[in-house]
Amino acid sequence: MAPPVRAQGTTPLNPAAPPVSAAPALAPPDSARRAAPVAVRPARPVTLRLLTETADQPVLRPYRYRTNLPDSLAALREVRNLVVALQADAYLTASADELRWRHDTLQVRLYVGELFRWARLRNGNLGDGLLTRAGFRDKLFRQQPLRPQEWARLQESVLHEAENQGFPFATLRLDSLELTGQEIAGRVVLQRGPLVQFDSLQILGKTKTKARFLIDYLQLEPGQPFSQQRIQEATRRLRQLPYLQLKTEPEVRFARGRARVYFLLEDRTANQFDAIVGVLPNPNPGLGQKRVQITGDVTLNLRNINGGGKGVGLQWRKLDANSQLLDAQYLHPAFFGTPLEVSGSFNLLKQDTLFLNTRPRLQVAYPTALAGRLAVFAEWRSSRLISSALNKATALPENVDSQYGSYGLNYTWNTLDDPYFPRRGLLVSGQGAIGTKRISKNADLPESFYEGVPLRTRQITLGLRAEHYFRVGRQGVLLTRLRGEALINNRLFLNDLFRLGGLATLRGFNELNFYASQYAVGTAEFRQFTGADAYVFVFADQAYLRRDIPNDPYPQDAPTGLGAGLSFRTGAGQFQFVYALGRSEQQRFSLSAGKIHFGITSRF
Repeated sequence: MAPPVRAQGTTPLNPAAPPVSAAPALAPPDSARRAAPVAVRPARPVTLRLLTETADQPVLRPYRYRTNLPDSLAALREVRNLVVALQADAYLTASADELRWRHDTLQVRLYVGELFRWARLRNGNLGDGLLTRAGFRDKLFRQQPLRPQEWARLQESVLHEAENQGFPFATLRLDSLELTGQEIAGRVVLQRGPLVQFDSLQILGKTKTKARFLIDYLQLEPGQPFSQQRIQEATRRLRQLPYLQLKTEPEVRFARGRARVYFLLEDRTANQFDAIVGVLPNPNPGLGQKRVQITGDVTLNLRNINGGGKGVGLQWRKLDANSQLLDAQYLHPAFFGTPLEVSGSFNLLKQDTLFLNTRPRLQVAYPTALAGRLAVFAEWRSSRLISSALNKATALPENVDSQYGSYGLNYTWNTLDDPYFPRRGLLVSGQGAIGTKRISKNADLPESFYEGVPLRTRQITLGLRAEHYFRVGRQGVLLTRLRGEALINNRLFLNDLFRLGGLATLRGFNELNFYASQYAVGTAEFRQFTGADAYVFVFADQAYLRRDIPNDPYPQDAPTGLGAGLSFRTGAGQFQFVYALGRSEQQRFSLSAGKIHFGITSRF
């Protein structure tokens, strides 16, 4: 194959050179100046004309390039892009050998050259496992076009695997190269360099968090082989902790085969005390009762107790005059020095004078690679009737005494940039559980009421939550969210169903106003930030729900919630105000039925 011939008095185009941006670089060569009296004609349309060998024209046919360009700079870039594209497709000797300016036409003699191929790329000293994890496939480098990007990707993958096995200074090269015509054969050789191990973890900044906890939580044990992937995972996990703030990217210093990792951390005010008051119209005002009812929500969260990452939470809510809700939880990360996270929770719901539900749960979670978290859990749910009028019932009531024990899996993917005020990122959580539900016969009801009712059945619960935050402009954030749950059983009762409605799930309605066996709630919310922790927002909640219970007058509904609010920091804490309107099968949009929620979240 003859090398490309460059005509004297012309300017070759080097595709590896940086993009032309300065005006003097647009000046045509001497031969072009002799043919054109004007050297530079800025902002004049240019016609691009390629001169190629007849045999090369089929090769160029799949490539799309413009022939009419707005100016000479765009024409030069179009030629460069075409040459680079040819070289990327294994035409390694492709070049623009001659450029001539003829008035408003750029005439280019293009040399395409021959298609180069891999004859064979052999494994030099790499282990087969390393090559496999790096994505090496022998068929990709045997009698295949030699594309530089594929070789670069292989290099990057092999070096990435090496630096995660304790060799951050490894290099990769081709050895024993053989060129036969347009076929290239060679060996892949890895020079690993010195083995590097983690030495210690150093904490800089003002924080009470203990180094031993971070070593266990981040899994950066001294003596382990150095891994860049572990450093990246540690950074992501630190950003998800609500009580710590990572001020800068971690710094790694290498010395004598050891790697010391430095984290610049600062404590955040993460302990939380909330007191929220709700003013709602009374849907059924009776004699001597007020036209409005006051609801309450008190939350206490203690995080990073004694610098060990442990947390305790307690929430009490007064839903209406006779209904209350209690949630309690305990979190123990890095359980006994392992990456496991053990947690327990307890939920209690007293619904008026109808029933009392309790639901304890025990969960063990394991952080996976990147931003994932896999958990297994066991949950026990018990429902007990408390009505004093059961002996007057003429049929089986819509609530029954039951117990439900289940085991399930939960997976969470979290890439939010901030746990409190996210501006970008994705949060996805899904779970599924299966168990046995047992219905107990109530002593105050005749046994005949339970005829034909299965007392022992299989029950499945499914849940999904997905949130995506997008930046809009400099200070705007668009939140899109989808939440849903499904309860699958042959015979459901009212006190088995999910509850939704209110500030946390479906705004514009009373707290836990809806019962559902399956539901989905979509949310679009735009937040305009006026500070780091202050914003105003507008939102729309759209839900679809079903109730698979016998003789239900409203078996399905599609409630909608619309509203606006604001949130800002005060000396007493984070203040939030929300006004919302709701529409459903039983409620129309009405200002008199608007819901007002306001409260202060105090962190200390």
